Amino acid sequence: MEKSFVSLFLLLIVISCALAKDAGKKDAKDTAAKPKLPQTLSRGWGDQLIWTQTYEEALFRAKHSQKPLMIIHHLEDCPHSQALKKVFAEHKDIQKLAEKFILLNLVYETTDKNLAPDGQYVPRVLFIDPSLTVRADITGRYSNRLYAYEPSDISLLYSNMQKALKLLKTEL
Repeated sequence: MEKSFVSLFLLLIVISCALAKDAGKKDAKDTAAKPKLPQTLSRGWGDQLIWTQTYEEALFRAKHSQKPLMIIHHLEDCPHSQALKKVFAEHKDIQKLAEKFILLNLVYETTDKNLAPDGQYVPRVLFIDPSLTVRADITGRYSNRLYAYEPSDISLLYSNMQKALKLLKTEL
């Protein structure tokens, strides 16, 4: 009889442990945050656009396609970058014009010092023509950060994109 009680006691322990594990799994599922979707190369700057993965790939594609390259330097946790990204992605004319560019957005600095002619700040937007020359003449409105744009500068960015395409036709 003592063996029966020990067996019954062990059986109750096993069942309660199994039920406790199942209850823990359900609670973990309920409280777990939804998983993030995989991030695309656009990083939210225009998901329907074709973005290059690396600086080297962008240079290669710009040279061989004879399209200008637009590089956007930004940081994911920078409020200025986030604000510009939102306006850029929502601006239908910019999104349409961007299809005529090789596009790259970088969340890290490259070793090419030509991409930081006046310092390493974000957000900054540079244009490179198919001859692989950084267009120092296409700048934003700030004298201390020549390639910086704010959300209120979106029309200037749009006109600079048009300028990059126009210079491409007249100079090459």
